[in-house]
Amino acid sequence: MKTSNKVLCIGECMVELSPAETGLWQQGFAGDTMNTAWYLRQLFEETWDVEYFTALGQDRLSDEMHAFLQRAGFAVDHIVRIANRQPGLYAIHLQDGERSFSYWRENSAARLLATDPDILQQVMTEQDVIYFSGITLAILPPKDRETFLRLIGNARKNGQQVIFDPNLRPKLWKTQNEMCETVERAAALSNLVMPSFSDEQDAFGDPSPSDTAHRYLALGCEEVVVKNADSEIIHRALETAETRFAPQKIKPIDTTGAGDSFNAGFIYAKFSGKSLDDAISLAQNVAGHVIQKRGAIVELPKLVTAKHS
Repeated sequence: MKTSNKVLCIGECMVELSPAETGLWQQGFAGDTMNTAWYLRQLFEETWDVEYFTALGQDRLSDEMHAFLQRAGFAVDHIVRIANRQPGLYAIHLQDGERSFSYWRENSAARLLATDPDILQQVMTEQDVIYFSGITLAILPPKDRETFLRLIGNARKNGQQVIFDPNLRPKLWKTQNEMCETVERAAALSNLVMPSFSDEQDAFGDPSPSDTAHRYLALGCEEVVVKNADSEIIHRALETAETRFAPQKIKPIDTTGAGDSFNAGFIYAKFSGKSLDDAISLAQNVAGHVIQKRGAIVELPKLVTAKHS
């Protein structure tokens, strides 16, 4: 008998190296979909189950990552363990609060997360909400990517809610055409799409956030939230007119995880029955707190969510 709602986040958790105070590096674990799962776990508290699905190696760092995910409160029963593979690694470089990254992920176990379609189908079937990103798709071999998209399509047909952040990273793709075509296919299979305008403008040439929202709705999704850094956020859905939301003006210390945490705030509010205004406001508050800390994942104080409860 089902006792609670379930949200599944799928993708690659990586070893994170972030700058420390004395020129040293601090090691943690992070990655776009895992970051969103991290904040969903805090926001939902005990009202929803949050599962993270990926593939890990059988090395010491994979063991530590698995233990970290379990301590964080995620369901991890379906995580695949693969011999002779290990987690990917990235380093954060900061300049005036803005971040850039160096990556080492060619032999990442997460690239094989969709190799066994039976396991992937099993874990997807058990969920109410499924969240994934363009990075999830980018790291998969072409055959596994097709399997993944087929199962995502089945999930939406079965009435599950599918949420997609395009999270466009051209360096992960063979060509820009492959990236753009795959991302639009994924968006067409999703209920809610949550792009970032600067990425979309670079990849698709969208003149404005409104054009980004319209393009994704035309593909077949039902709702779009266009994140736009420190400019207006755009929301548009099939049944409602476009709505614009003023940005928060916060000087960042580290923008790593800003979009991921915003997504978590919005998803939490949406499935907790909040109004659109409250959902955007909460998402902004969560992201605003995160960018004033170093690293992709931080603890959320109760004051971030208290007025929306």
